[in-house]
Amino acid sequence: MAGKRQFDEQRTLELARDVFWVKGYGATSIQDIANASGVLRGSLYNAYQDKETLFLQVFEGYARDFLAEAARVLADPDAGRALREFFDFTIASMTAGEPARGCLTTKTAIDSRADDDRIRAALRDLLDRLEELVRDRLSTEENRLTLPAPEAARVLVTMTRGIVVMERVYQDPERLKATARSLIDVVLPS
Repeated sequence: MAGKRQFDEQRTLELARDVFWVKGYGATSIQDIANASGVLRGSLYNAYQDKETLFLQVFEGYARDFLAEAARVLADPDAGRALREFFDFTIASMTAGEPARGCLTTKTAIDSRADDDRIRAALRDLLDRLEELVRDRLSTEENRLTLPAPEAARVLVTMTRGIVVMERVYQDPERLKATARSLIDVVLPS
């Protein structure tokens, strides 16, 4: 049947995500994804045209899942606990794996070989939507915040990117959590 994929597309995208996450966009080849997924290179090219298009499809699923989980933890009725759970989630995500896989968004943002307008737009979209989730959660706490909710959200989301770098240097999740809690206490005093 023409046009029908001869492989499990969802599983292939999950395996491709894992390769991109560990190796980074620039260091990943279609052959790496073929090796990880068991799908022939030609079939991957036929299905996705090129590495960038494949990455963008992978990243779309990653962003959807990441934002859904962020929204879930931010829904906690206690704002301080919601922010702690948000940082715990982001730290757990980046420290998973052996060695720790880091953050797919940040890893891609600093990859000079991922300098394409479509990739940058996908990264901006995820970060903008994440900032919006945090801002919306904080908007009910305006009287407790040391900054207006939009600024507080921007600072907190920016901190999630900085934590990625610190994780690479120190590889200490407890240090990262302590740093996040300090920032939360500054932005949202008890």
